Amino acid sequence: QVQLVESGGGLVQPGGSLRLSCAASGSIFSINAMGWYRQAPGKQRELVAAITSGSMTNYVDFVKGRFTISRDVAKNTVYLQMNSLKPEDTAVYYCNLNGNVRPGVRRDYWGQGTQVTVSS
Repeated sequence: QVQLVESGGGLVQPGGSLRLSCAASGSIFSINAMGWYRQAPGKQRELVAAITSGSMTNYVDFVKGRFTISRDVAKNTVYLQMNSLKPEDTAVYYCNLNGNVRPGVRRDYWGQGTQVTVSS
């Protein structure tokens, strides 16, 4: 069982910045990747950024150059630094962990979500 706790969301002006944190706890054999998804009202949840255990990163086009994902292995924490925020970034942001409960058996875990609101 793995628990993910997100923090760092809030209200910010357009052009501002926020840093989201996701702390993982519990027991799992290994971590393959962690990432951030978001879901806006009336829209389906979508991938924003991901980072593998080998520190390879991937970003969707609409956040490239603005968002940065990073991971602190010692703290079991993944971060999403969000700069130049736009109203279109308003959504609930969810942390995701993809891991192996045992070799070859993968599972996905989700946090409760943290609200990000970009508005003047």
